[in-house]
Amino acid sequence: MQKVPMTKKGAERLQKELKNLKVVERPAIIAAIAEARAHGDLSENAEYHAAREKQSFIEGRIQELEYAVSCAEVIDTATLKGDKVVFGATVLLMDEDTEVEQTYQIVGQYEADLEHGLISIQSPLARALIGKSVGDSVEVASPKGGKSYEILNVEYV
Repeated sequence: MQKVPMTKKGAERLQKELKNLKVVERPAIIAAIAEARAHGDLSENAEYHAAREKQSFIEGRIQELEYAVSCAEVIDTATLKGDKVVFGATVLLMDEDTEVEQTYQIVGQYEADLEHGLISIQSPLARALIGKSVGDSVEVASPKGGKSYEILNVEYV
């Protein structure tokens, strides 16, 4: 099994979600299925089929999270230092075309969430940033064409 890097905060968030699924969601869906069964004919019971579908989703997510946690190599980003971009770095970038600034943290694949500025270490942007320093310019290929970014700041929080 290959180890996958993960931030301490990301590992804690996944553990919390896993615990919630096992302790709260799983028992609730089991109770919902039992209640739906009590209504009689299962072939035409929409509540039963919806509950079974939700159960399938929950069990799949539990398996995914258990795998992610088992193969995680947790890295405490607060102990990292330097001005080079490495895993866990929070990077302030400026789009060289529009001069719009964006902040991203480079995290593991299981904790990536673009809406919250968390990009996967496997993403094209993160790959372009790794090893670069403040003041460097990076080119990133995107579906809408190439983009150029300047690294304004690198920190580890």
